Amino acid sequence: MRDFSQDHRWLSINTATVRKSRGADLPLPDIIEACARRGIRAISPWRDQVAVAGLDTISSLVKTHGLELSGYCRGGMFPAADAQGLRAARDDNRRAVDEACELNAACLVLVVGGLPGALAGKAAHKDIALSRSQVRDGIAELLDYSRSLRMPLAIEPLHPMYAADRACINTMEQALDVCDELDPGRTGALGVAVDVYHVWWDPKLQAQIMRAGKDRLLAFHVCDWMTPTTDLLNDRGMMGDGVIDIPRIRGWVEEQGFAGYSEVEIFSTGNWWQKDHGEVLDTCVQRHRAAV
Repeated sequence: MRDFSQDHRWLSINTATVRKSRGADLPLPDIIEACARRGIRAISPWRDQVAVAGLDTISSLVKTHGLELSGYCRGGMFPAADAQGLRAARDDNRRAVDEACELNAACLVLVVGGLPGALAGKAAHKDIALSRSQVRDGIAELLDYSRSLRMPLAIEPLHPMYAADRACINTMEQALDVCDELDPGRTGALGVAVDVYHVWWDPKLQAQIMRAGKDRLLAFHVCDWMTPTTDLLNDRGMMGDGVIDIPRIRGWVEEQGFAGYSEVEIFSTGNWWQKDHGEVLDTCVQRHRAAV
């Protein structure tokens, strides 16, 4: 297992972590500049932040500062209530692949979606099996396109509490079943993003990480699970503040040959988004050395 205690060479910042500074929106160019000043070598930006700043602007800044992208957030949201919605999802995901290619991302992260309409508060139906079927078909179609552009797709299983509205793939086992079906040759075109916030509780986690192996472990996300959790979406903790044994999980991942970035992804309306972004980034550096 790599020693992170002496530097932060393998730290990446998911830009959601500092999308707000003292409660106010922080533009993505400012986030990039702040990371570069601290010697943070990698980021994982969100598409909405890129869209506001402009893809060309962000691409230029990434190149200017010599940054790498540990991933690009996000594609997915495949299920829909009708054919028009499915086509819209297909087209949007192809755009996401194009953007990831322009930014030279390591992978496009897929948050696959749940019941159509549930995220807006009104699910179109209750058939989660149908949603999972649409997810499988959507990934299969997107994989043909992404493979042609050599952009790997990383399925991110989300905690079961998000099954209805954000992702009906909720375990590593489910995600790897899709990978095995659609990419049986383990070509590297399709794999998983392991986010400790979503999978730390899974009794099969170590076995499924072993099953994934180096060629399917495309991204590794870190934060912490707070007790009590006051908001299931926006109360993620800084590494070391909660109950996840992050070094143990990183050890399992690295035993399989993963040698990429530990990407800090924190949503925190009541805590970290209320602090100055510089303090948050400095804390990420410290905790990456001490708690990851």
